[in-house]
Amino acid sequence: MNRIATTVQQIPKSGIRDFFDIVQTMKDVISLGIGEPDFVTPWHIREAAIYAIERGKTSYTANLGTLRLRHAIATYLAKHLHVDYHPKNEILVSVGVSEAIDLALRALINPGDEVLYHEPCYVSYGPTITLAGGHPVPVATRFEENFELNITDLEKAVTKKTKVLMLNFPTNPTGASISKEKLEELARFCEKHDLIVLSDEIYSELTYDEATHHSIAAMPGMKDRTILLHGVSKAFAMTGWRIGFACGPADIIEAMMKIHQYSILCAPIMGQEAAVEALERGEFSVTQMRNEYEHRRNFVVAACRDMDLPCLMPQGAFYIFPNITKYGMSSKEFALELLQEQKVAVVPGSAFGASGEGFVRCSYATSMEKLKIAMSRIEEFLQQGFRTQGNKA
Repeated sequence: MNRIATTVQQIPKSGIRDFFDIVQTMKDVISLGIGEPDFVTPWHIREAAIYAIERGKTSYTANLGTLRLRHAIATYLAKHLHVDYHPKNEILVSVGVSEAIDLALRALINPGDEVLYHEPCYVSYGPTITLAGGHPVPVATRFEENFELNITDLEKAVTKKTKVLMLNFPTNPTGASISKEKLEELARFCEKHDLIVLSDEIYSELTYDEATHHSIAAMPGMKDRTILLHGVSKAFAMTGWRIGFACGPADIIEAMMKIHQYSILCAPIMGQEAAVEALERGEFSVTQMRNEYEHRRNFVVAACRDMDLPCLMPQGAFYIFPNITKYGMSSKEFALELLQEQKVAVVPGSAFGASGEGFVRCSYATSMEKLKIAMSRIEEFLQQGFRTQGNKA
């Protein structure tokens, strides 16, 4: 008897975590790998959680989350994304955005339904679709096109079985964003094919060059066919608090809540109290962190280009996705050799899907001091590689 379910056997381990199992065995490594802010959660947010504990707030909450937090979410999204949600039945608080994605897919997908998503993408999208009983259909984006999602490619991929389109802007791992005009095109595409949209906007606050982030949920006619996924992890440096949220039509939120109540019950109350403080009074801290990320981004991109490592200027998030194809190695070989020879950890692009091959992801959510050392080590690695190739010739 095979004790493990076939579906679970077939899905791969996370390419990020698998690679960083190796990193954990080494000393003095500078990691540009894990997508986590290097900032500590701002003090006023931590203090709100401490105060909640001191007042004895240690119980379960409503399955949907505390009404106070849901009101804070509704106010925040109305202000920043210009879309209105009713706190009582259109918002669900989840254990991170990852749970919200899982809940949404399980609430929507029947066996065999197809889900479109753009690739390279966050590592969990394909496996989570599979675990929900759906069929993942990646749509490649390209370096030459600034990793923009092409409507023509979507039209080629959509079928009568397609039910959901997943979006992630700004994008992990490429840092690509999307214009309002392109979102309007996507909205018409979804209406034409009667698709439901899962829009993962966890990096929406981390948009650079004074650009404005736009949500497809705010496009005319799209609120009723969109589930907006967001949370406090990235912009507020609250990854360990595990507070995400899903906003959408009441019937879909109700379906998600039924799964949530039987599997998780509710998100931790202390994290919910902290999230209220973040959403209501955390904007100054977000601006400070975003400005620092933008400063680091400019440095890292310039450094990569100076060492002839091609990369696009990220429009959001905190990653660069340099093209390493000219060096004649797979992304995994490149990452492993860089780790072994120079003790710099980056993530192989192949972890983010087949169209990520030929790239590596580097996070600049680490200190400028470490970034300077890491860039120097990467330059030495590339120069050493060319010297080795020259000797072989």
